[in-house]
Amino acid sequence: MAPTRGVRSRLPQGRLHLAAVLITAGALVAGCGSPSSSTTTSPSPNRGPVDVLYAGSLVNLMEKSVGPQFSKVTGYEFVGFGAGSSVLASDIKGKVRQGDVFISASPAVNATLQGSANGDWVSWYATFAKSKLVIGYNPSSSFASQLQSQPWYQVITQPGFRIGRTDPVLDPKGKLTVTALTQAATMFKQPALTAITKDTNTVFPEEALVGRLQAGQLDAGFFYTIEASEAKIQTIPIDPLSLNATYTTTILNQAPHQAGALAFVNYLLGSGGQSFLASHGLTLISPPSVSGSGVPSPLSSVIPSTS
Repeated sequence: MAPTRGVRSRLPQGRLHLAAVLITAGALVAGCGSPSSSTTTSPSPNRGPVDVLYAGSLVNLMEKSVGPQFSKVTGYEFVGFGAGSSVLASDIKGKVRQGDVFISASPAVNATLQGSANGDWVSWYATFAKSKLVIGYNPSSSFASQLQSQPWYQVITQPGFRIGRTDPVLDPKGKLTVTALTQAATMFKQPALTAITKDTNTVFPEEALVGRLQAGQLDAGFFYTIEASEAKIQTIPIDPLSLNATYTTTILNQAPHQAGALAFVNYLLGSGGQSFLASHGLTLISPPSVSGSGVPSPLSSVIPSTS
């Protein structure tokens, strides 16, 4: 999956000593409050960049809400880059792209960055939100009324139906879509659903899927509810299945901007970030659940101890 457009990346600008990191991050916790607090608190002087690599399904949330408000409140420069979670993990491991914070749409992706064999990029991660997998459809499609009134697994297998999905190798949503189609094929004895998982003509880059649907090139596609909500796409559930994107965040080991990374995670999981997450339709996991060990102590107010 190609990277999300309109965002930038930076090369590392050196490491900070641990003592300076803890002092700076501790001072920032109080400043990472709700969005409304910024109206009465002047932002701190620019403290440099924070490189956040995030799942492409969060592009609008990160670039239009969380990122700008985080910068306004803390004085750090939010530098975001969105792409498929698996693509980002591969770029991190291959040292193609440098990041401070990694936000994935699947906990399993973090495993590819854990352990010495994978470069020890991730020691811990916090699961903080979910978003349902749904079918988004074009209301002008000749199949629209059927999608609204008939079982989805029967409608999308009809001759001439144009369905879109993302690559399961590059994007957790694509993998989740294959799971949904495979489970439904067995549950409802619909082998045509399995055929969709093998048809490469139904696979599109994540950022192209929305445009193709809105342009009428597709009748429907598989999306997360947060994506559909942001793009104002009409949806139907994939009942009786219930599958979700599961969003996690971590600070990458060897992150060049440690203090900024701590400040960003504090903001994302604090009252300010949580307000934006909820308003964009994410289902919050509060408190976040933690996997692994070594969560930095300056995050203790937003991430519970696992000890």
